[in-house]
Amino acid sequence: MKILVSLRCVLLSVCLIVLAGAEPARPEVVPETQFRHIPLEYIVALGDPGASSGDGAASWGLWHEDPGPRGCMLKDYEKLKASGGIAPAQWKYDDKDWWLEEHGLIMEKPIFPLPSGQYVVTGGRGTTAVLTVFPMNKAGEVRWQLDGGVKLYDVTHLPCHAARYTPAKGDAACSPSMVQDVAFPVGPGVPMPAVNGCNKQEYSVLFVIGVSVKNK
Repeated sequence: MKILVSLRCVLLSVCLIVLAGAEPARPEVVPETQFRHIPLEYIVALGDPGASSGDGAASWGLWHEDPGPRGCMLKDYEKLKASGGIAPAQWKYDDKDWWLEEHGLIMEKPIFPLPSGQYVVTGGRGTTAVLTVFPMNKAGEVRWQLDGGVKLYDVTHLPCHAARYTPAKGDAACSPSMVQDVAFPVGPGVPMPAVNGCNKQEYSVLFVIGVSVKNK
């Protein structure tokens, strides 16, 4: 009896649609985001390692190339200064905002801010996710989100360190010449060395292996 009633309801609905001259509603088809593979790039990120989303992406940056091989060893700092701050790889050193990696290489600054869009990211440890960086809102905040509940820690390349040093008092006392070579190499999970006269900020490093075709 219940089956007969259900069939009658279906037939009645179809008849009403035909009488009204309408077609049955079709589900909306949402196109999937398309991604393209790119040569390896590097995002530097700040955030809770256990979070899958958050604000603060306005302070995230991007290297289009691996900054390590383009860097200068600490022992060559005086040569870097003598060249007017122009590294052999032709990037410009900034004594008010300089970066170090885990082997003691002075690196060029990333590009700030990280453009909004979608990025395929990984930490090289078996987890890959889509990172969405949203456009800046009216309050000047930039939100980020990893899909599938993936945590920032999961897509962080742990062996890579990217530490940013800026003068603590706005003077010239913050210098790579104050860094002790014995601190390197710095292992995974070990903080980068503090430097007298400097504020230090350590960033997570994410590998970018693809971007949305809509990314500019």
